[in-house]
Amino acid sequence: MAKYGKWIGAGLGFVTGGPLGALLGLFIGSLFDNVKTVTIDPNAPHTDSTPGSTGRGDFMFSLLVLATAMMKADGRIMRSELDYVKAFLKRNFGVEATQEAMGMIKKLNETSIPLREVCMQIRYNMDPAARTQLLYFLVEIAKADGNVCTEEIRLLEQIADLLGIDRRTFDSIKSMHYDDLESAYKILGVPATASDEEVKKAYRKMALENHPDKVSHLGEDIRKAAEEKFTQINVAYEKIKKQRNMN
Repeated sequence: MAKYGKWIGAGLGFVTGGPLGALLGLFIGSLFDNVKTVTIDPNAPHTDSTPGSTGRGDFMFSLLVLATAMMKADGRIMRSELDYVKAFLKRNFGVEATQEAMGMIKKLNETSIPLREVCMQIRYNMDPAARTQLLYFLVEIAKADGNVCTEEIRLLEQIADLLGIDRRTFDSIKSMHYDDLESAYKILGVPATASDEEVKKAYRKMALENHPDKVSHLGEDIRKAAEEKFTQINVAYEKIKKQRNMN
């Protein structure tokens, strides 16, 4: 029997019900390491878990399902797309976890993913910081080939909207992959015409919302990725400060 414990990790919670539970049911019967195996009812109603109770397993499986849905957007998964995702997973989660995740992607590719229902389940149950980090990873996956096509942007916008992530946050995450002054302002979510005080206020707000400690409960690898995002916010702020000669 296949093992998926290293990828999923501990903390399966809200994904054991609703549409994500139906998808997780594809793997029930496998041997999970450090994860309690739960019987999944594909017709189970939407979970009523309290928002903010996201476990590592919930986050990881949600990421895997949405990444697969993105790759399937054009009707089929290309080998190049799989290579990009594999490289992303390996960089962020290690070789063993990547092997297990790719096996799960193969299985997920064989079934229909109800994107809207999945996103709404995540939105209801996952805290804002975790949802933002989830979107950050999805943008990274889309950007893995060095280019984000129009179709990918549209799908990312749709996912962001369904996850309840506002446009300012989406534009901020998208701009983190560019290194210019215009992108620096977008990362902070302010126009170039903003006053120095408005820039400082925006930076403090972004720094607070994106502090790595907010996702530390999801694992050290997730926290490390959040630190990268946090660093980009600081770099953007320093770039603006230098351009404006701000103290």
